[in-house]
Amino acid sequence: MKHTIFIFAAAALILASAVRAWAQGPDYDTQFTSGPDSEQDFVISKSADYDTWFTSDRLRVDFILAGDADSQQAYLSGLRKECAWAGSRESLIDPFRYGEYMFEVWSGDTLVYSKGFSTLFQEWRTTPEAREVSRAYNQSVWMPFPKNEVCIILSERVKEAGESGAAGGFREIFSCTVDPGNALVSREAAPDYAITPLLVSGEMGNKVDLLFVAEGYTVGQMDKFHKDCRKFMEYLFSMEPYKSRMDDFNVSAVDVVSPEQGTDIPDLGIWKHTALNSHFYTFYIDRYLTVTDYKSIADNVAGVPFDVIFIVVNEEKYGGGGIYNSYALGTSGDGLSYQVFAHEFGHSFAGLGDEYFTSDVAYENYYNTDIEPWEPNITTLKAFEGKWKDMIDSGEWDEGQVGIHEGGGYMAKGVYRSREDCRMRTNTAPDFCPVCQRAINRMIDYYCR
Repeated sequence: MKHTIFIFAAAALILASAVRAWAQGPDYDTQFTSGPDSEQDFVISKSADYDTWFTSDRLRVDFILAGDADSQQAYLSGLRKECAWAGSRESLIDPFRYGEYMFEVWSGDTLVYSKGFSTLFQEWRTTPEAREVSRAYNQSVWMPFPKNEVCIILSERVKEAGESGAAGGFREIFSCTVDPGNALVSREAAPDYAITPLLVSGEMGNKVDLLFVAEGYTVGQMDKFHKDCRKFMEYLFSMEPYKSRMDDFNVSAVDVVSPEQGTDIPDLGIWKHTALNSHFYTFYIDRYLTVTDYKSIADNVAGVPFDVIFIVVNEEKYGGGGIYNSYALGTSGDGLSYQVFAHEFGHSFAGLGDEYFTSDVAYENYYNTDIEPWEPNITTLKAFEGKWKDMIDSGEWDEGQVGIHEGGGYMAKGVYRSREDCRMRTNTAPDFCPVCQRAINRMIDYYCR
């Protein structure tokens, strides 16, 4: 009940100035690139001075996404002032525009912050179940804490030509004003979990701040958690481009304590009481490990500065998941845990798409082949100049060269990847392909400037 004031009668009180700000916003086609076609053309866009608009704290915006395969709605469910903002104070405007959603913050006619992201709910909307029933998922987005009243706007990516908004672009689904001085912006104390620095390379505003979060570790298993985190970290920095960019990362671990060890495995009748409510069998896929209850993640990291999250699940079963600018997670006890970590972190951190097309998935025709996907490492050739066209040497390529190889994004036809094999296709690939490495490097640059 205490958060109902923020729903604003399902956004009925959208201020006229907020609507004007949206209508008079910047021309994204001219100011930003969603897929630069050369290294020289890639520019990290910057907004006005951070200190003009924001304090040193962060604001968590909680909302609910509800709907089915055909439509969705968004509802604000809460606002919470939290600890220090870990993100860049220079790169406030998202230059990539990756993700299935775009979150924007406006002060009058000025865009002061933006961030693209994806959600498990959007994935669910592509499953057969979504054609039969409606569901609701919770989600959270973080932003710097504003000094004055701002308008927040949430938009969904347009999937089909003929829908409101250009196919491949974004369409607004929710907006409201946020008054940082409102007494009902929660200042609730964060959980008092121990935080262990694993790698300190510099000030958090100029580094990628990776946070390992414990899931399914009991109070007596935190030494094991720290050892597991160090092994994951060592593996990540053994691979390019992370190996060469290790000095651009800070890494820490937060000891989120669970009452029971492990995670839920519903198809085997195994249910565990854990802090984040993680579970296998997402969308009835045996290996797909996720957290449906996003608020359980957000509440447990409320006292920890971070840019990106990897949830370490204390389980031996093979599996994991990764959602762009949301979270990645994987088990710690399987023989391929480290390989899964690198793959899933590629999703959540750099926005990389899956390049495989033969494994069982729950999605049906996940990509519209008439428009260019936003992921930097797959293409439908509809706007290939914005992908890796500049990296191709000739019209013929062998398996190890960058080229155009059909199959990717869960589809054998109509979607293409850049190389025969890559860590975004298999766990046995020797490395990330050059296209994925470039995308990862660009994301690191974004956080570090």
